[in-house]
Amino acid sequence: MPKTRALVVLVPLLLLPACGTEGGAGSGSGADSVRPDVPVAGTSWTVDAVTVDGRRSAAPDGARLDFGKDGRARGNTGCNTFGAAVVVRGGGVTVTPQEVTEMGCAADRQRFEQELLKALSGRLEATTKDDTLRLESSDGRKGLELTAEPPAELRGTTWKIDGLVSGTSTASLPVGGEGKARLVLGADGRMSGNLGCNNFSAKARVDDRTLTVEGPAATTRMMCTGPQMELETKLYALLDGPLTYRLNHRTLTLTDASGEGFTATAATS
Repeated sequence: MPKTRALVVLVPLLLLPACGTEGGAGSGSGADSVRPDVPVAGTSWTVDAVTVDGRRSAAPDGARLDFGKDGRARGNTGCNTFGAAVVVRGGGVTVTPQEVTEMGCAADRQRFEQELLKALSGRLEATTKDDTLRLESSDGRKGLELTAEPPAELRGTTWKIDGLVSGTSTASLPVGGEGKARLVLGADGRMSGNLGCNNFSAKARVDDRTLTVEGPAATTRMMCTGPQMELETKLYALLDGPLTYRLNHRTLTLTDASGEGFTATAATS
């Protein structure tokens, strides 16, 4: 049976550590001394495919990689989310995953997750063309194919709810409750979507960095499985009051005054 954990699980990964600033075997330090750093900081990418041991695998929906400006990266394998350390030197990038959530997914997504995390180990040379980025090992036996993601707008975007926030921790959605919960904030000032089981619609107000659902939401009256109803109850309670929102490229986080809330990702389709 698939499993999930209540909190983000820090899973040690047997991958190569991030390269330092000193040259070493395979670091390409001579070339790096005259090559500018590849400009990936602050960019977001859809993962199109990975190659491991010369075998190419197309990525599932939701696989993505965001490069922060703080030497960190955040990504999604199409199953679990992960955090990573990043070192950029010359034309090379080293992304070393350091923590990953432990949510059970379909077998094909779990296989791709393993391949993606393997592909991210060690130094990868970066090649950019138009809106694409290719990260590839020097021997060509592993790498990633990426396409740039445009930023999402708060309004008009379908936000797929993919995690529950409690303080500084993020939990996976209950097994059986994932995949359906989503919301859209329309230009007409109404929010609509699904809370895990039932569709809903309500008037919403946005002030500065606060989103408030005004008045009771109109919902359908279906009965669903336990996990779906559990998620719906949680989300419905969270929407009953002002929420602080943070929009980071294609990720939306909504939290109440106590730090409880949820995360959502801009849907690609």
